[in-house]
Amino acid sequence: MELISLTSQNSKYTTLAQQKVIDYLKDHDLASMEKGSHPIDGDNFYVNVIEYETTDPENRIWEAHKDYLDIHVVASGVERIYHSFIENMTTGDYHKEDDYLEIDGVKENTIDLSPNQLLVFYPEDTHKTGVKTEQPVTVKKGVFKLKL
Repeated sequence: MELISLTSQNSKYTTLAQQKVIDYLKDHDLASMEKGSHPIDGDNFYVNVIEYETTDPENRIWEAHKDYLDIHVVASGVERIYHSFIENMTTGDYHKEDDYLEIDGVKENTIDLSPNQLLVFYPEDTHKTGVKTEQPVTVKKGVFKLKL
């Protein structure tokens, strides 16, 4: 599985996170999993399986997280993800219970995420997911959450 990481964070931690996800995927097929949250190690490590139609960027929101790494793995489809570093964005309210930080700003990077790729977001990485590449497609993916 190809790793995509846009930060200069501790590569040892990124490698650990990547290995935890790969180990989980050896015994679990994201494409056949039910949508919803699936605990792996209590609140410390879990996966949210989601499915949606990609769309225009103005229909999607920016976000960041403070308490968890966000590790995205696409099971089917291809989505475009916009990325910017938090210091270049405007931050809004933080919703602790959902580990969701409101963000606004302009993209610095564009990533097209396909199956067999793993994308890691740290707290300084803001992202807007679910953007269509050319035409809208249905994307099913797992967003792994690893407590920092």
